[in-house]
Amino acid sequence: MKKVLLSTLKPLLLICMLIPFLGMSQTKNVITTHRVFPKIDKVLEFEKALATHAQKYHTGDVKWRVFEVQSGPDMGGYHITEGPNSWEGLDTRGNLGDEHNIDWHKNVAMYLTDRQSAGYSVYEDTLSTIAVGDFTDKIQIDHVYPKIGSADKVRKILAQRRKVWQANGNTVAVYSTNASGPAQFAVVSRFKQGLKEKTPGFRKPFKATYEGIFGEDAFEDHIQSLREYTDEIWSELLFLRKDLSSK
Repeated sequence: MKKVLLSTLKPLLLICMLIPFLGMSQTKNVITTHRVFPKIDKVLEFEKALATHAQKYHTGDVKWRVFEVQSGPDMGGYHITEGPNSWEGLDTRGNLGDEHNIDWHKNVAMYLTDRQSAGYSVYEDTLSTIAVGDFTDKIQIDHVYPKIGSADKVRKILAQRRKVWQANGNTVAVYSTNASGPAQFAVVSRFKQGLKEKTPGFRKPFKATYEGIFGEDAFEDHIQSLREYTDEIWSELLFLRKDLSSK
């Protein structure tokens, strides 16, 4: 009886030991982005073709959320996000088949300019105040570019800012780019209550909260650290286009 019990328990124990590793390997924290720019006189045709394509070919793990860029240097562009997915999932994603590719190239890409960009971004749980999949319709992206060799310094700066976001009730998702051009942190403010969250007085000023946590005059040191360790920071507003996204 004892031998039978042991023979039954061994596979169960092995499975239990493997569960943490299986969980880590399948973490869905990778977002893929594709930013495209339609020809100025073909916007309506492009939107119709994009919506048809997204709703026919992009469901499940390859579901699309399409944003229209409202401000900044990429105003007029369309920001297509897919995921979150795992790196293992991306290994098996493939190109979604010939029918998908033909539809994109024949029915959508014909309305685009040559300008485009694409990348992979990894959600940073320890720097964020909102879950990876807790999306909103209006967002602000602050693009933060560390100087060479300063990514860890900028990460520490963002960890400090996270404490302020938590205290003030800001819902922020932070991503780091991966194999997608210059090193970058994308700090995405997800406006749960809309753009009124940007109104002065809606929340306690960032500086006041920062110094309340880290001490008087700490904010000036914070700004100095940003000057020292970042090359560039710029921001943009994006609005979700549900009509163009996957259903």
